[in-house]
Amino acid sequence: MRPKQLVVIGDSGVLGWGDRLAGGWCERLRLSWMQLPEAPVVYPLGVRGDGLERVNARWRTEWACRGELRRKVPDAVLLSVGLNDTARVGSRDGRQQLTPEAFVFGLSQLLDEIRQSASVMVMGMTAVDEHVMPYAECLWYSNNDIEAMEAATAEACRDIDVPFLSLHGDMLAEPDWLTWMEPDGIHLNSDGHGWIERKISAWPALMAWAGLEPTLTSVPIRM
Repeated sequence: MRPKQLVVIGDSGVLGWGDRLAGGWCERLRLSWMQLPEAPVVYPLGVRGDGLERVNARWRTEWACRGELRRKVPDAVLLSVGLNDTARVGSRDGRQQLTPEAFVFGLSQLLDEIRQSASVMVMGMTAVDEHVMPYAECLWYSNNDIEAMEAATAEACRDIDVPFLSLHGDMLAEPDWLTWMEPDGIHLNSDGHGWIERKISAWPALMAWAGLEPTLTSVPIRM
């Protein structure tokens, strides 16, 4: 029997930027599932700087060419996007790349489109260290903006019954979360990616789709 296939599409978090030990939470998940003979195949498709519009432009092309077998396509898409859309341009009070309202409108359309072809799940957004803003000397990220964007995303997913994994509030509640940040204030280091991987491995919606039991363990890192 052919294993299920999960396409993970998103930004630098999916790419694993900042995790110098294990390549990021998505790569950790891929390696963990490779040890299980009936676990799904994971395709990490992260691009640095991507927001909703870029993901919308590329998801179908990337998804459609990873079916492995003739006339087959992947079974599910996991979206991890939105953090870059919260950034304000030019100043702390500048315009956002996308307002929460515009983001939710575009996301709802995208989710409806994906659901016609595959199962879809959505992840929330990580926190940022506001003290080191701006990023790249022109982009201001704030936790208030991220909180608002994640809340709007969660509501949109609830409205159309799409599984959603919240991250932002849970991360801020961790006493050591600032030690998980790269110096740029927006990317996670190895500890941060490890936390995400543990969260996603205990996510009932994803594990039920994968046919796996939730776990709190990670792939051992060889030093």
